[in-house]
Amino acid sequence: MDDSVLEKSSLFRGIPAKELREILEAVPHHIQCYDKGETVLRLMEGANRVGILLEGRVQAQKPFPNGSQVNVSGRMPGEMLGHAAAFSNSHKYPCDIVALEPSTIMMFLREDVLLLMQRDLRILENFTTEIASATYMLQQRLELLSYNGIAQKDAFYLLIQARQTGKSTIRIPESMPNWAMVLNVSRPSLHRELSKLEAAGVISYAPPVIEIKDTDALMSAGQVIPASRCSRRKELKSVILENKTMLQARSAPALRALLYRAAILRKPLCG
Repeated sequence: MDDSVLEKSSLFRGIPAKELREILEAVPHHIQCYDKGETVLRLMEGANRVGILLEGRVQAQKPFPNGSQVNVSGRMPGEMLGHAAAFSNSHKYPCDIVALEPSTIMMFLREDVLLLMQRDLRILENFTTEIASATYMLQQRLELLSYNGIAQKDAFYLLIQARQTGKSTIRIPESMPNWAMVLNVSRPSLHRELSKLEAAGVISYAPPVIEIKDTDALMSAGQVIPASRCSRRKELKSVILENKTMLQARSAPALRALLYRAAILRKPLCG
């Protein structure tokens, strides 16, 4: 086993190899290998395991009853698997995690991860950081899916990747079909919008690499109000109509309740 992967992993980052070996000798764990296409963690399975990917690549996939699926995120060596679900209230995995190629994973039971945290505060800090980062990534993912236009989804994704890496050159994830699934669009539509951006001089597109040529123009392409906000005016009107009797009664508690509900919807409105 390559100790360098564990030293750089999200859970054990900052812990020297010698100390790490001593910690692992005292805490139960096992190494498990998976073939390409094999499911590592299964949707709605009891979440009592946490893994660290040592070799290979895996992907979180959310299947739907109609046969479609959304590729939620990919994992590379050193990253954790199943940690958020294992410590959630539901204790169920929300997605399938599938090996994209032959993969090796170090597995811990949930209670053994707690032992790791108790043995070394650095592990607890790393785990907390990883959970916070996962929450932030989920917020970005939800914002991405809130856009209706394909050009806006392209722009948002590319700008976020450029901001995170500090580079204007972005590698598309896995392949065009996989990237289209991440954006929740069809591959031909994605290719068409990328061609338009390239023709306008906004990007340079040579798979698997996209280079941002004009950041301002790309930001303009992404400056739209998500569709979820476009209905807020209607929602606000509906709240007012539903609470018309409260307004007429002029009851202080009723007015406070109405103002509270209206405040929830008080965000930028469409037209």
